[in-house]
Amino acid sequence: MGKIVLRLDRMMVEKKISLNELAERVGISNVNLSKIKNNKVTAIRFSTLAAICEVLECDAGDILEYQRDE
Repeated sequence: MGKIVLRLDRMMVEKKISLNELAERVGISNVNLSKIKNNKVTAIRFSTLAAICEVLECDAGDILEYQRDE
């Protein structure tokens, strides 16, 4: 079975926003956002994903990527 990979780091670079600024604007802690950014989570709330997408002006598909097992 494949897996979902978070590509938040790419979007943050593309949108030129820091971890601290994004965390503040989304309303979550730097630690939790860092875990999301570094793919150290197994789940993410839709409300958090929606808030990230709103701040970054992107779609969920810009952040989520499906990787097939080889």
